[in-house]
Amino acid sequence: MLKNLAKYFITFFITALIFSTAFYLSNYFNNKKTQDIKASEDQIAINLLSSETQFDILKQSSCDQLDDSILSDELDVLGGKLNSMENQIGASNTDVTQLKKYYSILQIKDYLLMSTFGKECHTKPVSIVYFYANDCKNCQKQGYVLTYLRSVYPELRVYSFDYNLDLSAVKTLISLNKVPTVLPALVIDNKTYDGFMSSDALDSIIKPLMSTSTKTIATSTKKL
Repeated sequence: MLKNLAKYFITFFITALIFSTAFYLSNYFNNKKTQDIKASEDQIAINLLSSETQFDILKQSSCDQLDDSILSDELDVLGGKLNSMENQIGASNTDVTQLKKYYSILQIKDYLLMSTFGKECHTKPVSIVYFYANDCKNCQKQGYVLTYLRSVYPELRVYSFDYNLDLSAVKTLISLNKVPTVLPALVIDNKTYDGFMSSDALDSIIKPLMSTSTKTIATSTKKL
């Protein structure tokens, strides 16, 4: 009888120890991920202010001294981090959603800066505004196509937005571009396309725009 009690006690102790250790480690890694997200949010806030300051500095330069990489490095890094966070702790996680909002604002800021740059310098930066949803059947496939296009055209800017994100700025983009609920949806050169588009179909649209953009950038030398 005593032996059985001892076995039960030891089994209970080991089980409790394993459970406690697993619970501690789970909390530790979740807290670390949350801290990483908070750090990313702070960095994005700095990037937003930096982008405005940077553009004021660029206004002092002539157009032929500028390129189209105002925020592209920051966007690439943050986009990759957001994707990683979504895969690790879920797209519906509150902190991930908050990070997505910051990232979306940064993208819109870059989009507006490049539009202003294009108007002032008589250039035509080429961009794709991409709307997706987490439950969209073909959105992941569309994302792969856009990633491929960026490898073909490094100067191409792709801005991706969650169609269902509760952010007024994103809703305004959707409204202004009359983006339908059929996703994925792309806005290219002020034209909206709904449904999945192959790399060949997109290349037939992007290639002529790239040619025009290169010519205008090469001939533009006015002050901002």
